Amino acid sequence: MFENVLLATGGEAASDRATDHAIELAAHHDATLHVLYVVDSDVYDAYSGDEYVDGREGPEHGLEEVGEEAIAAVSERAADRGVDVEGHIEHGQPPETIVEFAREAGVDLVVLGTRRRPDEYRSLLGSVTDRVLRLAEMPVTVVKTPVEP
Repeated sequence: MFENVLLATGGEAASDRATDHAIELAAHHDATLHVLYVVDSDVYDAYSGDEYVDGREGPEHGLEEVGEEAIAAVSERAADRGVDVEGHIEHGQPPETIVEFAREAGVDLVVLGTRRRPDEYRSLLGSVTDRVLRLAEMPVTVVKTPVEP
């Protein structure tokens, strides 16, 4: 049923359960698992450029490094299940970039993680997951991470 599954990850704890779910789906359907990390252009465009981050110039490089580590961690977990992984780092605004990538890659299913945030946070900053759900034409599975006490 699924040939290409996309896991969009930020490498944070909210992605852990989504990662497990995406790997299991890809293994069950013998699908390729695409792992996408989006370097948020709003973050590095707002940077003044006056300092160095992680030994390199600008936050863009530090964010790419976080993405590489996140993709490597998913790839390692997927290898244990015999799942083929293709890692991708894209630049842009996360919701739009995720949907555009999924469309262009011919993805059958997008898997995203989410966790409960205060209403004030969501009203001010929104949610990548909420926006992807509104923009995507393809099926999207949202895997919730329980709130830690």
